Amino acid sequence: MKIETALILCAGYGKRVKPLTDVTPKPLLKINDLPLLHRCINLIESLNINHILLNTFYLQDEIKSYIKNNNFKAKISIIEDGDKILDTGGGILNLMNASSSEDFFIFNPDTLWSKDYLIELKQMENFYFEKKLNNILMLVDQRLSFDENLKGDFSLNENLISKNNVNNFIYTGCQILNKNSFKNLSVETFSIRNIWNDFIKKNQLYGYESKKKFLHVTNLDIFKKLQGL
Repeated sequence: MKIETALILCAGYGKRVKPLTDVTPKPLLKINDLPLLHRCINLIESLNINHILLNTFYLQDEIKSYIKNNNFKAKISIIEDGDKILDTGGGILNLMNASSSEDFFIFNPDTLWSKDYLIELKQMENFYFEKKLNNILMLVDQRLSFDENLKGDFSLNENLISKNNVNNFIYTGCQILNKNSFKNLSVETFSIRNIWNDFIKKNQLYGYESKKKFLHVTNLDIFKKLQGL
């Protein structure tokens, strides 16, 4: 089996990289002359995924124009959050409701995605279907984070995610989710972490460990340091 649809979360305010985001949405900030969003779309297309949905809210006209003015191979549909920003959970659910797919790759473009992740992503996808899961998060050991101030949020033991006194794994910004993860939920403002925490309580949140150096635009200082890498 193969995932046919990817979601990209592009609605946020990018407050930690102000003042750059006063006029430019964070997904369109450039590292070495290539926007974060463009890097993410390139990776998704390399996975042979032909349909991408992305959500917008803050400075959404700039994102719409960028998609319109670039000749991407994949069909890209833009779904607005609406009158208020929906946060990560509500935004994902709103995107899923606009698609007939059941399983989705979901990306946060704050990470510097590249084709170096291809093998790991395909392995994660295979594991997801082989084990008949409805969720899996790509995590990385905090020691591989370019931003040394980032602390771990999770523990990972044989692909099962938990939280304890030794949380040394960071969420990379990529996950696979099935629509059933949002069963009985309505589109409103909520964090995807609410979903994750519910799964953790049931010992049902799964993870896949990335071995790649984790490059992520966490704040203005890190953004500047990432230039020229």
